[in-house]
Amino acid sequence: MNPGIDLQGSFVRALIDLGLPSGVAKTVWLPLPMLLMLVVATVSIFICVWLERKISAGAQQRIGPEYVGPIGALQAVADGVKLIFKADITPAKSDPWLFAIGPAIVVIPVFLSFLIVPFGQNLVITDLGIGIFLWIALSSIAPIGFLMAGYSSNNKYSLLGGLRAAAQSISYEIPLALSVLAVVLMTNGLSTIDIVNQQSGYGFLGWNIWRQPVGFVIFWISALAECERLPFDLPEAEEELVAGYQTEYTGMKFGLFYVGSYVNLMLSALIVSVLYLGGWSFPIPVETITGLLGVSESAPVVQLLSASLGIVMTLIKAYLLVFLTILLRWTVPRVRIDQLLDLGWKFLLPVSLVNLLLTAGLKLTFPFAFGG
Repeated sequence: MNPGIDLQGSFVRALIDLGLPSGVAKTVWLPLPMLLMLVVATVSIFICVWLERKISAGAQQRIGPEYVGPIGALQAVADGVKLIFKADITPAKSDPWLFAIGPAIVVIPVFLSFLIVPFGQNLVITDLGIGIFLWIALSSIAPIGFLMAGYSSNNKYSLLGGLRAAAQSISYEIPLALSVLAVVLMTNGLSTIDIVNQQSGYGFLGWNIWRQPVGFVIFWISALAECERLPFDLPEAEEELVAGYQTEYTGMKFGLFYVGSYVNLMLSALIVSVLYLGGWSFPIPVETITGLLGVSESAPVVQLLSASLGIVMTLIKAYLLVFLTILLRWTVPRVRIDQLLDLGWKFLLPVSLVNLLLTAGLKLTFPFAFGG
């Protein structure tokens, strides 16, 4: 197995070789993951917004953005600049501190979650032993921000939107975590690197989507509900709540909620790619390809090409899921709030529990096929 790239270890060792003490080298490394995380997440926002507009335009036989930048690629940048210069209004009877902190609590955990996402073979900012559970823990913080934003606005529609967001998130957080537990059970580890390595070596036949088809469906439905994507955008239902917890927000505070939504969409697609679609692994094993070409797998050129194409594979899988999510938004009507909660508590939760118990039983019965 190619050991891949350890970003932190390589950078710290290089600084130590230059004469810096170990503690100083690690301190110098700390800001770099945050910068990489911000760059990757920000670029994903612009791509997702552009895809949203182009795909929705195609679904409705419209043109979509095409004037601001090449084929309208800079339209999201123009929207961001516009929001920055718009007036930032705080309602007179709101709680100003909670009103300002709410959007930050929604956005920051989503950005932090990129720290544990592997984009290539060991190409991850920090490979934590509890990586996937850290993501679940961070994603559970967002409802606090929604409640804070809705309550502090001193608006009944905002409060109802915040309560809906919290109820929706709690309802779908549990089946999502149970479906992740089934994958962890097969992997015998919580590291995102370990989860992808466990799926590699057999091509697409080794991906978890074939061993966990029910878990994949549960996870993706729950992830869409966590991202508040249609048909699960009940906290912002315009026909019922004006705009939900965002009603009283203007300017960049208003924009931060959409930043968090689109970053969370991209993050969820990457996590699905890691958990169920083999991450950076190819549909055909690298060993098979190099064997057919008569090339050594350990050749530096082959390793470099494999690592580069691995990053491309991760992004292709993630953006395919983003494409399907956006197409779903413009195809399926919105559900009612009672239907939403019934789906989470009465269907997805028991099915995810049964799936977890079946996975445990199959792991004991067929240890080779189920990661024993």
